[in-house]
Amino acid sequence: MERERQQKLEEQEEIKRLRKELIPKAQLMPYFERPFVPRRSEKQPTVPREPKFCIPRHKTIRCCRMSCNDMSGPSQLQHLPSSVEKTEALYKNRGLQ
Repeated sequence: MERERQQKLEEQEEIKRLRKELIPKAQLMPYFERPFVPRRSEKQPTVPREPKFCIPRHKTIRCCRMSCNDMSGPSQLQHLPSSVEKTEALYKNRGLQ
């Protein structure tokens, strides 16, 4: 019992001491008599470069297992109608040919 009371008193005293330390104290005003003059940098200015808009092949997004180059073969393009075939089909449907 006695020991517990002693610990509580010590804790309370420590809390009081910490609170006194945390009281905000006035700080000195900065000295404005001399104006601040920044020094010129000794580094060379940066050289502008053109942006690189091409994406490396290893960073491209692949939506399927075949890449775009693999689809250029004749077996892959057989089922895809070309733009000429599409326009011819439109003309035939409209009766313009």
